Amino acid sequence: MNFLKSGLIKWAAESIHGELAGTQGDVAKLRKEAESMRSEVTGLQKELSRLREELSRSAELVDEQGRPNLNSIWARAKNERFLVWNIKNFGYQMARELAAKRASGPGVLTSVPVASKVATQADIESPWFAYWCAQLGIPVVYHRKFWEYCFLLQTLHDENLLVPGAKGLGFACGQEPIPSYLSSRGLYIRASDQAPEKALAQGWTETREHASSIDHLWHEHLVSREQFDRTVSFEFINMNQVPRIGVFDFCWSICSLEHLGSIPLGLDFIENSLDTLRPGGVAIHTMEYNIDNEGETIDNWVTVLFQRKHIESIAERLARKGHQVAPLNFDCGDGPMDDFIDIPPYALDRLLNDASAARKQQHPSHLKLAIDGFACTCFGLVIRKKM
Repeated sequence: MNFLKSGLIKWAAESIHGELAGTQGDVAKLRKEAESMRSEVTGLQKELSRLREELSRSAELVDEQGRPNLNSIWARAKNERFLVWNIKNFGYQMARELAAKRASGPGVLTSVPVASKVATQADIESPWFAYWCAQLGIPVVYHRKFWEYCFLLQTLHDENLLVPGAKGLGFACGQEPIPSYLSSRGLYIRASDQAPEKALAQGWTETREHASSIDHLWHEHLVSREQFDRTVSFEFINMNQVPRIGVFDFCWSICSLEHLGSIPLGLDFIENSLDTLRPGGVAIHTMEYNIDNEGETIDNWVTVLFQRKHIESIAERLARKGHQVAPLNFDCGDGPMDDFIDIPPYALDRLLNDASAARKQQHPSHLKLAIDGFACTCFGLVIRKKM
């Protein structure tokens, strides 16, 4: 019996030893294959680095000796900056000529049907746009940022919210003139922006599009400091964590909700912003709008691009919960400035470093522009919170 046990133990030990030897052999083989793959990867990385350097050299206008850098890439790229210059120059010149043909003046305060809509040339040429530009002390030019300011103020007017004592909350105000102007009208405004450290990391501080204190929101040509300090307060608000206040008559954001990280986060903010309003309060938000609804778009990025389907989806979502969304109008216009799609860079003096750029730049004019290869403009969404 002991002999049998001893044999079984010896057999099991030899079997395990054999399997272990086989496993060690497999491990050694895998290590050898991994080392081979590592060597191949290193070789590919070196080749990729070499190709990058070659590609970079190929894009230069001249070689090391100052001769034309003759290659297929150079042939295609050598005139690219002049093509950009011509496109932008003709577009801006067209805008200047269109503006010159319009009657000048302070505009007329009128009421228009409240709508959620696209920025168009017809809006820029309307009496109400000229009126609000005069109120803000800005020129009447074909520019989508100015359209956002005027769209906001016109909507507040049409909703009977531009009255002394009304309370408004602004998200991501940056250094926009809206809080100062509303203060001059006797409204009480709580302006906000994201925390300074986050703004710095995202580059908003460098481009002067961030308010780190209330001082950045005071525009002395619009309101006295005394009036401003009496009616405007400031705080840092994370738009992905909107406070549930429920006391404001209206809230707004100007082209900021596309910077919250994703399309779903932007849509959630639109809904969550209603938590800051009293029943019947009004939310007005503008956003980057990709005019191509059927194709691809940018998501999960520092700047996302909303499409018609996204706006329709949030409108349906809000309507199901009893909120009222102003009628959606996706007409992108049919004027020449509606068809002009500007391309980067968006300051001519960065394109060609000469005196003519500074002379010709004046006011860059565009309602649509290219963002990461997509044609975009602004869309303004208006929502009334359920009673």
